[in-house]
Amino acid sequence: MTRSDLVAKLAERFAQLTQRDTEFAVKTILDAMTDALARGHRIEIRGFGSFSINRRPPRMGRNPRSGQQVTIPEKLVPHFKPGKALRESVDRAQPAGTLPGEP
Repeated sequence: MTRSDLVAKLAERFAQLTQRDTEFAVKTILDAMTDALARGHRIEIRGFGSFSINRRPPRMGRNPRSGQQVTIPEKLVPHFKPGKALRESVDRAQPAGTLPGEP
């Protein structure tokens, strides 16, 4: 699902909202989440999951073209951990041993 798919689904579900209002609401929520993570806060949405920041320490890597060693700096990366309700919902929706999009 893309952002535009989410906007369309919300606009369809809440007829009193215009497409423009729905786009603004989705953008506002995503911007607030981005800002919170950028400040180092954790986001928890009950029944859905939590977002946090993980630290990847600096390390040595290799340039695949030349094979030369390269220092890769520390990175802070967002991490999502699904909640129990989301995991169970996804598990119930899929037949055992299959993934979405597989025949």
